[in-house]
Amino acid sequence: MIHLEEVSKIYQTADGPVHALSQASLDVEKGQFVAVRGPSGCGKSTLLLVTGGLGTPTSGRVVVAGTDLPSATPAQRAAFRGQTVGFVFQMFHLLPYLTVLDNVAAAAVPEQQPAARDRAGELLKRFGLEHRLRHRPAQLSAGECQRVAVARALINRPQLILADEPTGNLDPDSAAMVMDLLADFNRDGGTVMLVTHEEQAAGYAQRTVSMEGGKIVGSEE
Repeated sequence: MIHLEEVSKIYQTADGPVHALSQASLDVEKGQFVAVRGPSGCGKSTLLLVTGGLGTPTSGRVVVAGTDLPSATPAQRAAFRGQTVGFVFQMFHLLPYLTVLDNVAAAAVPEQQPAARDRAGELLKRFGLEHRLRHRPAQLSAGECQRVAVARALINRPQLILADEPTGNLDPDSAAMVMDLLADFNRDGGTVMLVTHEEQAAGYAQRTVSMEGGKIVGSEE
């Protein structure tokens, strides 16, 4: 499902180059739930962005679901993201002027649009948010916002969920609810790559990958 081969990512800053990834190699099989852990600044989020086609590596191979991302055009990477990957971030990134239902439905790719509102409603009902469909994000709790974000990530029926600290702003009960949703996606055959500092969240994974200094330094099942 995911093949990263000697991937490096260098950011040029005013203070000089920053080596966010340094020859990182990783393979993730279809249907695995992988937690990526390590200290702040070790390259975890950059690894996720490169895997999802939101960033391009400075060097190395990134092949996800058969797509060679570094050699793809911007349009091809955008199509890949829409068809293959769902993203969940710590800060939710919901549109404040849209209702909960419209936040989820708006993420549908064109081929999914005819049934987008029906599918969004089904997902939100499954996530216990049927009473919030007409609310806006400011009227929701943090846990509810993150459940909406997970529903949005699933609207296009992705093969892969990439989640970057999805429980970082949540209380323990809300965090468990969000992680249960990701675990359900995984049990249905989806692949999950989760970046987290939290033991509770990492405990859902079948495999833990450790990073340090832009390198992958270990993997345990």
